[in-house]
Amino acid sequence: MAGVAHEINNPVSFIHGNLQYLQEYTQDLLGLTQLYQKHHPDPHPEVEAQIDQIDLPFLKEDLLKVLDSMTLGTERIREIVLSLRNFSRLDETGLKLARVNDGIDSTLMILQHRLKANAQRPAIQILKDYGEIPEIACYPGQLNQVFMNILANAIDALDDSQDGLAYKDLEAHPHTIQIRTQVSDAQRLTVSIQDNGPGIPEAVRSKLFNPFFTTKPVGKGTGLGLSISYRIITEKHGGKLFCDSVLGQGTTFVIELPIRQQVLDGDDPGVMVLRN
Repeated sequence: MAGVAHEINNPVSFIHGNLQYLQEYTQDLLGLTQLYQKHHPDPHPEVEAQIDQIDLPFLKEDLLKVLDSMTLGTERIREIVLSLRNFSRLDETGLKLARVNDGIDSTLMILQHRLKANAQRPAIQILKDYGEIPEIACYPGQLNQVFMNILANAIDALDDSQDGLAYKDLEAHPHTIQIRTQVSDAQRLTVSIQDNGPGIPEAVRSKLFNPFFTTKPVGKGTGLGLSISYRIITEKHGGKLFCDSVLGQGTTFVIELPIRQQVLDGDDPGVMVLRN
């Protein structure tokens, strides 16, 4: 993913950078045509016919809009590429200082296509309540994978719960995913991801983190996402991952992570060590 993002970034950056010059050149050429029209208000009939054929007034107005749209498009691609690179973090090994809020945002960017409105439902609303939290020592790529698994499951649950509901009813009571981050105490950071879906029965909830357990149809789920997420949080990060759910009201996944500070080793200033 990081390699693909890098390959996409090069040509997109080239296009994005040249669009600025293209806009300036276009403005200059359009300004020149205005000068010609000002000083030569009665052009040759052949010129007049060409002006009518290409609809010059519309062309001048729409061309700038097209260039603005293209610029916005390349900016969007660059944001997605940055999110892919931040999400994967494949170039990093070992514990790194990272911002959890940034990792969540990168994951949401990648899932944006699944959050948008479609023919069956309005857009899923993301409600962010980010606290002022410090950087933590973690495995960023693996942590982002946990966010991906939980958020994707929340979207699946919301999509499955819309069966039989009219579009206007969903507009009146939209699907939401609320994400909160906060420092729960001096040593731990908490991330909660809550949806307003149908909830999970206790018989299912007790098995959520078991390998290969899934309630999804064959071919849609492997039953490994949450079990892998549980191992990443508990074994790799020394944290906790648990689920609370109320039928008919929704489900909340809570991640607790230890806060570690990175300091210079006193004996060797070139060595970075992680301390709780």
